[in-house]
Amino acid sequence: MPFYVSPEQIIKDKADYARKGIARGRSVVVVQYAGGIAFVAENPSRALHKVSEIYDRIAFAAVGKYNEFENLRVAGVRLADMRGYSYDRRDVTCRGLANAYAQTLGTIFTENNKPYEVEMVVAEIGDSADDDQMYRLTFDGSVADEHGFVAMGGLSDQIAGALTERYTEGLELGAAVSLAVAVLAEQGAGEPRTLDSSQLEVAVLDRTRTVARKFRRVGADRLATMLTDTADPG
Repeated sequence: MPFYVSPEQIIKDKADYARKGIARGRSVVVVQYAGGIAFVAENPSRALHKVSEIYDRIAFAAVGKYNEFENLRVAGVRLADMRGYSYDRRDVTCRGLANAYAQTLGTIFTENNKPYEVEMVVAEIGDSADDDQMYRLTFDGSVADEHGFVAMGGLSDQIAGALTERYTEGLELGAAVSLAVAVLAEQGAGEPRTLDSSQLEVAVLDRTRTVARKFRRVGADRLATMLTDTADPG
């Protein structure tokens, strides 16, 4: 007789496998601030980005296996470009991309032997902070509508707990980035670490930009100045 494994056990094993892979990665924090949404990732690489632009007002952040979430990012860019070209740029929405990503991840999780070891956030800024949207997607295609902040990868539960205690709405950009860096540095075994600009990847969706594309990266020099000049708001 063939070896039998119950469907429940298969799903559990896949989920455990994916969670372990994601937990090995360095964390990413996404924080709303007064002028938009900030993405702060612990990432010493200058070539392999965890945070990227998807469309005019939409950005993407992920943790896990780089080749897997890079495939998802490229697919999202192509979908957004095709929809914006075929219809109207206003028809490209964060909600639509999140639904497409959820379907893809769900199909991969149930039909493939190996699930994607990824966790990601798709975010879009609106005309005001109340119109901002952030969707967190997990390896099995689950979607959560988030507000204020999101923590992914590594010690995400501890980071989210620290942010719950210290985050307040309406922070300025420098204060929001400093808070994210502080909670990233405090988590883990042993004494709190010091994270400098060379160990971080920071980008923002900036509502105040006058151009259509609201995504911009924060360079190492500006980030170093920001972290030096801004006290931790917590």
